[in-house]
Formats: sequence, C-alpha cells, structure tokens
Amino acid sequence: MRERMRIWKRKRNQMEIRGLTDLALLSSFIHLRYLDLSSNHLSDFSPLAGLTQLLWVKGDSNLLQGFEGQPFGQLTFLQWLSIASNRLFDVKGLGGPALETLNLTGNGIQTMQGLDYPNLTNLVTLELRGNCLETTDGIYLPNLRHLYLAQNNIKKLEGLEKLERLITLHLRHNQLETLDGLSASMKCLEYLNVRGNLISSMRALQTLASVGQTLKALVLLDNPIAKTDDYRLYVISQLPHLERVDKDPVTPEEKFEAQKKEFEDDNAEDQEDD
Repeated sequence: MRERMRIWKRKRNQMEIRGLTDLALLSSFIHLRYLDLSSNHLSDFSPLAGLTQLLWVKGDSNLLQGFEGQPFGQLTFLQWLSIASNRLFDVKGLGGPALETLNLTGNGIQTMQGLDYPNLTNLVTLELRGNCLETTDGIYLPNLRHLYLAQNNIKKLEGLEKLERLITLHLRHNQLETLDGLSASMKCLEYLNVRGNLISSMRALQTLASVGQTLKALVLLDNPIAKTDDYRLYVISQLPHLERVDKDPVTPEEKFEAQKKEFEDDNAEDQEDD
C-alpha cells in the first residue's frame, strides 16, 4: 500500500495525496488541518476520525456511497467539506458541528431526508448541483445562507419556509412549473435563479410577492414565460425592491410603467375552461 500512495504536496498541516484505496496510513498524521483526497478510489473515510484537528477536507471523485459510519460529524473543527462526484444517493447521518460549507455536487442524491440537523447548525453554504432531487423538502437548516440546486429534477418547492436566513437560492435547469413554495418567512432572500425551468404563466409567479420585500435579483431566462411581452413588467410590479431581472438592471421608467399597467388574470382563462 505504501508504494501505491503518492504525496503530491506536503506542507505544514497540509497534505494532498493520490493513489489511495484506503486511509489507514493517515491515522498517525494527527495534526493535519488541510487534506486533499480527491481523485482516489476511497469508499471509506472512517480512519479520519482520529485526525481531530482537520479544518478542511476535499474528497471529490471517490467512491463514497453514504455518510452513515463516516467520521465527519465527529470532527469538531471541520469547517469545509467537499464530497463532489462520489456515489452518494442520500445524506443520512451527515453532520458536522463546525461545518460552514458543504459541497455535494455531482452525486446521485435523491432525497435530503436524514440530515443530522442538530449537528449542522453552523452550515452557511450548501452545494447540491447535479444530483437527482425532485423536491427541496428535507433541507431544514435554519442558518443556511446560500443554496445551490441547479441541474436536478426538482418539480416542487417544499420546506423553504424553514430557511429564514437564506440569501441565495439557485434552481437553474430543473422542472419547476410554478414558484409555489416560496414563503414570506424567507425574510432575507435577495437572489433567485430559476433559469431553464418550465414556468409559462404569470399565475405561476404570483408567490414572488411573498419575498417581494427583500428580493433584488431574479433570473427567468429560458422559461416559456420569458417569451411573453409583459413578464418583465409583471415581476417588477410584484417586487418593489427588485434591482435586476435576468441580465438587465430595472430602470425607473420600467418601475413607473409596471405600476400603471393592468395585467390579465390567468385565472380567468382557467375558469372559462372549467
């Protein structure tokens, strides 16, 4: 095993390693603080439990299938963790008392149920791009500020009312037909990106008003509604503090026009169909 291990970089309290199939050899490096284990063949990180001084771990492009039995929740100083491009399907047992940034991009995660919420109270940034989520339900992280969910299969916004401190919500390239699920309890939301979804009507945007007191930037490009003439003025009318729609700043002239304009009620057509 020792012959297969290659230490590419080794500085004080920092190590980057390639060619590993297990971590047994690292158990003696108890003072390590920064550890890059990316692009190995690791399916078990449990030997890291003894490296109690770790602040930063990068374990991208390995073979980890789950968090149960793994040591991350025991590493009381770990602030930054990236397990991108592994083989994760769920997050059961994942925790970390000091964890502030967590990157799980490019796995096969289907549900966020099972997070060790009491052990994730300091998490500020969560990266979940490129997974298989169909809902936002299960992300009950009260101190979360930035949530990245692009390139999933999300059809429903659920449980967002619990993210009262969220500032950034990135949902590009999902399958949303409506923004139902946005909540007035999201009192800090400033940036919302729903580019490349399936939103086609103004009615689908009505819940934007619930975050209208804080939202400053909204991206709706590559939705069917973006091809209609009035969608930009409509969202400006719903969001008094909006500074940018898509790539363009909101002008005073647009705000004035949006206040005067009367928009057709999408519900009228539905009632006629009934």
